[in-house]
Amino acid sequence: MKLVYTPAQLAKRLKVSTTTLRRYEDQGLLPPVPRSGSQRRIYHEVHLRAFAAIRILLKGYDFAVVYESMRQIRGGKATEALWLINRQLYGTQEEKQRVEAMMDMIGRADLTRYNDLKLPETMSIGEVAQIAGVNASAIRHWESEGLIRSERHPENGYRLFSPGELRKIIVISSLRKTVFAIELMRQLLHDLDTHSLTSVKRSFRLALTRLNLRLKLQFEGIAALMSYLELCPQAQTHEDSELEECGHEEG
Repeated sequence: MKLVYTPAQLAKRLKVSTTTLRRYEDQGLLPPVPRSGSQRRIYHEVHLRAFAAIRILLKGYDFAVVYESMRQIRGGKATEALWLINRQLYGTQEEKQRVEAMMDMIGRADLTRYNDLKLPETMSIGEVAQIAGVNASAIRHWESEGLIRSERHPENGYRLFSPGELRKIIVISSLRKTVFAIELMRQLLHDLDTHSLTSVKRSFRLALTRLNLRLKLQFEGIAALMSYLELCPQAQTHEDSELEECGHEEG
């Protein structure tokens, strides 16, 4: 006998409001919810797992990624949803690598090279944006916040950045998603300027600790998502059709 839940029962089980349940349904994040003869919603185990997956995924992944993934699954595109989740998971790996590279770089006195690239004494905003892998608009915003400084070219007035400012830009781009609010970032850059390396390294270790926590939460989200996919009829139908297509090709 299949377990069924009323909205109140499911909300109590998940410790959310019935309004939250309806919002997820209205956003197209769930398999179709059947209704009783009196038009009351009837939730099944697959809905419970879908709701649980959403809430766990939101602890480790961006809101937009979670919602789009759940919509993809509802539309029979479970594989595409998994690749979308995997892309952000890989982003966490890249973030960790950037933080570790920065920890290595900040201890060096020589600022004339970065990633085997010899740095000139001054660089344009386009050049530092390319080296740091960020948009020029982000650099202008960080300058307006007082996080970095530029000089002006005496003839054309264009921004010019030193290798030291480039290092700050790389630090900001490496840590802005990880842990740091604007004031904490300002303090970190001040410590970098004043060569307070003990404090700087402590900040980077904190960043790594939080990345480790995010990774754990991301894998917990994946486990919950796979549990949901086991029961999701849209996911099963899509897999069956793909296997049939492969069988036809081999035949």
